[in-house]
Amino acid sequence: MTFSLVVRDGERFGVAASSSSPAVAARVVHLRPGVGAAASQNVTDPTLGTSLLDALAAHGDAARALADVTGAERNAKTIAYRQLTVLGRSGPGFAHSGSRTLGTHASATAEGAVAAGNMLSGEHIPGVLLDAYAAAGGELEERLLAAMKAALAAGGEEGPVYSAGLSVVADVGWRVTDLRVDWAEDPLDRLGELLDVWLPQRDDYVRRGLDPASAPSYGVPGDR
Repeated sequence: MTFSLVVRDGERFGVAASSSSPAVAARVVHLRPGVGAAASQNVTDPTLGTSLLDALAAHGDAARALADVTGAERNAKTIAYRQLTVLGRSGPGFAHSGSRTLGTHASATAEGAVAAGNMLSGEHIPGVLLDAYAAAGGELEERLLAAMKAALAAGGEEGPVYSAGLSVVADVGWRVTDLRVDWAEDPLDRLGELLDVWLPQRDDYVRRGLDPASAPSYGVPGDR
């Protein structure tokens, strides 16, 4: 019930996801500054995303991280239900779709990106995500959103989507963008509206975190 895109852009990592179920980004999106990014979806176990990032932090090898998690004895009874993607500081992304992954499912990988989905309208959707991301311009967040919209326009899930989110981490140590639409008839459009509000202010909030004395004023009543 989900399609997602995980990308690396220099020192930044980003993940975007959309689903027919509520609050998809709360469960699927996993990011760690300086380490990598992962998505854990399809009958989701969010702890697997954390495990993928822990493995990446330990040895930096995305393929090995995926093998560590999918081959772990503690996951043996349930890994067939899971769909996972992972991307490290270098090299391609990697994906796992267990034998019990729901509906039409597929994944696609490229240098610096990996996409996957389940309950899809067709197996072409992950490829659409990668191609649209590569073709898009603008900020990383805008390219992620453009890819998600292209995938939806190309058929997306078998049914309607109701939630979406996108997050980006940078080398400052936190998610510099973390936007979610947990339930709406048109979540990607609503996500775009949030992004229009957020992006012009994003770097100001980073400066406030790093050096509040030099940051712009808050521009709200009572700020002097």
